[in-house]
Amino acid sequence: MIVPIGIGFALIILGIIVILLMRRQLREKYALLWLLIGVVLLALAVFPDLLGELARLLGVVVPSNLLFALAVALLIGVTLHLSWELSNAEEEIRKVAEEVAILRAEVDQLRARQDAAMDDSETPRDGGRGDRSG
Repeated sequence: MIVPIGIGFALIILGIIVILLMRRQLREKYALLWLLIGVVLLALAVFPDLLGELARLLGVVVPSNLLFALAVALLIGVTLHLSWELSNAEEEIRKVAEEVAILRAEVDQLRARQDAAMDDSETPRDGGRGDRSG
């Protein structure tokens, strides 16, 4: 009974990954990892004795302990990778914010020069006397 449930779960995971890829909601660099996880889950569901054999080869007494250890290692790896990605994104955002601030300052300077030039062109050029005829 548990084998069909495991197969169904693995196929659902793989289906979700493919759908997210097609909708471009999951980047390819992450999709490869998740597809690999889905295929491993499917293999473990189709061949339930595979986990027991792998545990025996690695010297783990209880196969479920191996599964939990692998899951913890995977979660730590994903967390570390996402922390690294977040740090890179924060650095990029900081650089872009600095560039935007510099560009805004330059635009403000250009506007001030343009306003000053417009004010100079609107003032009368009669020596500053204005129109005092009469």
